[in-house]
Amino acid sequence: MKLAAKDLAFGYRGRRVGSDVTLELAPGEVLCLLGPNGSGKTTLFKTLLGLLQPQAGAVLIDGSDTRSMARDAIARQISYVPQAHGAFFPYTVRETVLMGRTAHLGLFAAPSAHDYSAAAAAIERMGITHLSDAVYTQISGGERQLALIARALAQQARVVIMDEPTANLDFGNQVRVLERIRALAAEGIGVLLSTHDPDHAFLCADRVAMLHEGRLMASGIAADVMTAENLRRLYGVDVAVIEVMAGQQGTRNVCLPLNIVREHPMEQR
Repeated sequence: MKLAAKDLAFGYRGRRVGSDVTLELAPGEVLCLLGPNGSGKTTLFKTLLGLLQPQAGAVLIDGSDTRSMARDAIARQISYVPQAHGAFFPYTVRETVLMGRTAHLGLFAAPSAHDYSAAAAAIERMGITHLSDAVYTQISGGERQLALIARALAQQARVVIMDEPTANLDFGNQVRVLERIRALAAEGIGVLLSTHDPDHAFLCADRVAMLHEGRLMASGIAADVMTAENLRRLYGVDVAVIEVMAGQQGTRNVCLPLNIVREHPMEQR
């Protein structure tokens, strides 16, 4: 399934946030959206999800304009993973993931054996079967994020949109989430994610789109787009993109900020 935005303008009633955005997400591809705070990333995601109507242009699912599709039909094609968050009600992980089946249920229908099976399969794919009966509010932030991804997988959509999936996670859990994202792409699922860490784009993205003041500043293969000049223009800080050895995987690029000056105590003696 292919998700596309064509000449898209988006925003809220009386206020345009972004315009002239054209992008495509192919099956099995990870597309990373980079941009500073206030650049319009979340509003763009809401428009792609059908929660906001385009102000111009179109959002297309396999060539069909989402404005002609019912909300539940869109939900069966595109799932959403928000940032990990605390919940108010003590649902178990199994119950939280089962909520992903809502798009497949009627208004007053109860989950079927098939729905429970789909939820269990999604939990297993995320490697958190041991947490099935744990209370969602009592597990770690990284575990909650994996549970939210499992909920999206239980929805059985072929595109997953993730809003800063590694936000507020420690280093180990960030790596685990990025590993899961690459595993989803290997299964043919298209993943569109946002992040504030350019190194995450280097690690897991096939392509990168840079959103600046509501417009696409650059878009393309990660290695071509993630240049020091583009990152400086996007974030307003000087950076160096350097190549480092990554063991048996050869070399990788990393982003190094240059604005921070550190005095070395030994040089002051």
